[in-house]
Amino acid sequence: MNRIILTLALMAATLMAHAQTLEECQKAAEQNIPLIKQYDLIEKTTALTVENIGKGWLPQVSASAQATLQSDVASWPDAMTPMMQQMGIRMKGLRKDQYRVGVDVQQTVYDGGMINSQKEMAREQGVVQAAQAEVDLYQVRKRVNEMYFALLLVEDQIRLNKDLQTVLAGNEKKLESMVRNGIAAESDLNNVKAERLNVVQQATNLESQKRMLQTMLGTFCGIEVKEVRKPEATEVGMSNNRPELRLFDSQLRLADAQEKVLDAALKPKVGLFAQGFYGYPGYNMFEDMMRHEWSLNGMVGARVTWNIGALYTRKNDKAKIQLQRDLVENGRDIFLFNNRLEQIQQNEDIARYKKLMAEDEEIISLRSAVRKAAESKLSHGIIDVNDLVREISNENAAKVQQSIHEIGMLKQIYDNKFTTNN
Repeated sequence: MNRIILTLALMAATLMAHAQTLEECQKAAEQNIPLIKQYDLIEKTTALTVENIGKGWLPQVSASAQATLQSDVASWPDAMTPMMQQMGIRMKGLRKDQYRVGVDVQQTVYDGGMINSQKEMAREQGVVQAAQAEVDLYQVRKRVNEMYFALLLVEDQIRLNKDLQTVLAGNEKKLESMVRNGIAAESDLNNVKAERLNVVQQATNLESQKRMLQTMLGTFCGIEVKEVRKPEATEVGMSNNRPELRLFDSQLRLADAQEKVLDAALKPKVGLFAQGFYGYPGYNMFEDMMRHEWSLNGMVGARVTWNIGALYTRKNDKAKIQLQRDLVENGRDIFLFNNRLEQIQQNEDIARYKKLMAEDEEIISLRSAVRKAAESKLSHGIIDVNDLVREISNENAAKVQQSIHEIGMLKQIYDNKFTTNN
């Protein structure tokens, strides 16, 4: 006897080990959804953007080549030409066709914090994108909840259906014996047998629903789902840790970073530069008037620039950023308002299910007693078979209602956990 009990216990433990928990399904679904890949893509894109912005400190080199034909060029005045000829100097003047191949090098020394503020803004943009991806990914849990608890309910219905078939089959055997002994009519036996076959058909439909839900949940999670485990009725949390709140915070930080870029745009910039070219004419214009030859030319220097044009739109730009903040804060208020309404409804549903469940056991106990009494009366020919079938159906309906109340309460509890992310 002990060996049989141990074997049954091991079989039950094995079945439980293969049953999927709600948390396992949620984690599997999050890993299976292609959306999870966005995190890595966003991180890599942000890193490349920040790296590119940081290269603004590197020397900026540009090469150019040009050829021009001018309508007029600088030349000696006609009155001075005879005097220069007497001195033996033949002044040809500049040619109208001019050529230049050169390189310009710019090196930023001080940018007013523009590069650093742009890097910070790029990082915050990456944080916002990652937070939005987290919000989208979080919605996966709600879809898992719907399929998981639907599967739980169907499994419970299948269990109760089997119990109902057992009860009807037992009464069917009794009636077969009574018919053989001439105590009951053949029609009474057929009535119970038809009811049992009707329940068998219901089982077929339930099994089909179970396979469909298993396939849907398994495909969604990327795992094979055979059985699901009923979760515990945990306490409902009060705090709110939804990823949407982190998204709103990151959007506000992005607005702060955008404002820093505006401030940096107002500051002067200091840089060094070097220019060099090979061509004609060069910097020595007088010599180039006498000799039409290409030459090497170069220049180095420092430059301070201050673009005051940023002042023209600064007021409007800051106003737009403030409006952006206001929109984010308004979005947060709307989200929290709707979220609180969901919590109120879910808490009320949980309380309602608990009240209903408090009476379910007593109702089932009473219905079972009535059904057993009806079976006893049938054996003594006191009750009609239709009355017995009705009492059996009433008992099963009470058990079904208990299952619906329990699964419904669990679903509301875990929907509330989704609503608050606790």
